[in-house]
This record gives sequence, C-alpha cells and structure tokens, in this order.
Amino acid sequence: MTESSFLSRMAADSRARVTAARAKEPEAALLARAMATEPPPPLALTDFDLIAELKLRSPAEGVLASARLDQDAQLLEYASGGVAAISVLTQASEFKGSMEYLENAAALMRPRGVPVMRKDFLTDPYQVLEARAAGAGGVLVIVTMLSDEAVGALLACARESGLFVLLEGFDADDLERIPGLLPTDSASPVPPVLSGVNCRNLVSLEVDFERFATLASHLPARVPAIAESGVLGPEQIRRVARLGYSGALVGSALMRSPEPRSAVRRLLAAGRAARAEDRACS
Repeated sequence: MTESSFLSRMAADSRARVTAARAKEPEAALLARAMATEPPPPLALTDFDLIAELKLRSPAEGVLASARLDQDAQLLEYASGGVAAISVLTQASEFKGSMEYLENAAALMRPRGVPVMRKDFLTDPYQVLEARAAGAGGVLVIVTMLSDEAVGALLACARESGLFVLLEGFDADDLERIPGLLPTDSASPVPPVLSGVNCRNLVSLEVDFERFATLASHLPARVPAIAESGVLGPEQIRRVARLGYSGALVGSALMRSPEPRSAVRRLLAAGRAARAEDRACS
C-alpha cells in the first residue's frame, strides 16, 4: 500500500459516506434493491478499447465542464464514438460527481449496450452494491490505498453482483500484487477484471507519461491493461498500445473536446492500428 495525504483524505471521505449511507439504508435492504435492478450490459472487449469519462472537475486541473454541460449529449457522443464503457465520477467534494450522475448515465447507456463504471475511492463492499443498484456495470478499485483483504472483499462483491472491476495501481508493487488478488478458479474471470496504471504522481498530482513505459514490464499477464491519466491524443494512444496496454481511460481530453465522438474515434483508430502493426511485425 502506498500512502499519500490525498488518498488518505479520499479514503476517510469514502468511509464517512458509507457510514452515512448505512444509517439511511441497511445493507440487507440495499442488497435486495441492487439485485432487483435490471442487469447492466456486459463489458465487451476488443484488441484495444476506450473507457471515456464523465468528469466535471479534477483536483489537479480544476473545472473541466460548466454547470451548463448537457451530460446526456456528452454520454451519447461517447457511445456513438464506440467506447467500451463510460466512467462516471461519484465523489463530490473534489470531483463534483454524484450517484445521480451514475444512475442517469446507466439508464441512458443500457439500451445502447454500453456499461457504466463507478469511479470513486471505494473502501467497502456496500459501495459496490450502491453501484449495482444505480445500474452500473463496473467499479474502479484503487489497489494502492487498500489492503489485500479489502481489495478481495470488493472483488468478491463485484463478482457476485455481476460487475467488472478495474484494479488501479500507481507503481510496480501495486501491479505485482494484482495476480494474487484475482480469482483462482478461472484464468478469464467473468465479469472481467482489468488492471489499470495511473501515471499521476500521488504527491504532486502531476502526470508522468513515461511511467507507462517504466511499468509495462510489470503488467499482470493475461489481464487487460488500461492506461489512465495523461492520455490526450492519438500519438500517446499509439505509444501505450505498443507498450502492451489493451486500452485507455480518457477523461480530461474528451471533456474539453468540442467533438467528443470524433475524438473517441480518432483515439480508437490510433490504438487499434498500433496493435495491428505490432501483430504484423511479430
């Protein structure tokens, strides 16, 4: 586990939200509500995919979208562009996210077959059930800030709930922990588990794009790897694809793009072309 003041603060905020939510809805009631919710679309993966993010604010970059943003239009642009999934922030104080945004996105994307992932600083399986009850198809789990036991509990709840998981790490130690956290009864878990590399410095919150290359040799075998943070355009997509990443999670660049659908298509084309070139040369 890597400690940082930012992650510690986010973990404390997460635990406080769980305590408040449990006081309003006991876990048994939440479980019943979650399991009564229509199943989300499954995550369908190709040789290179994109997870597009609905993110209104970033602690490192400030405001990314005004209050006048048409969220439905943004989400539909993502879906039309061909994303595999959409990530929605639900942390309020630093990211201006909400569970309402997640629920709305899930309802809008369900008939289009695009799963929605809850992106937050999850600390308790209760929050996985909240995501399932909101219609989400997946959750982010930050390995860096959790013990193996805590990650295992979140993974087990996600699997029982039918949700895919993106396990996010920041360094080699995080990535080397991931194989030992995965289910042992299947080489290809269903729903899938992805490994994510976030190239952001947890102290300065600055992006170090070269970290993707530094950590490429530590990517878990047979687990699709996702490049997170700092991926802005086709050239960077080509670089991570050639390093062995199976996709990228892109937020800020798409939130700032005047044409998100076209931007998604350009990024996907670049990543898939790079993977095809690598196969041709191998």
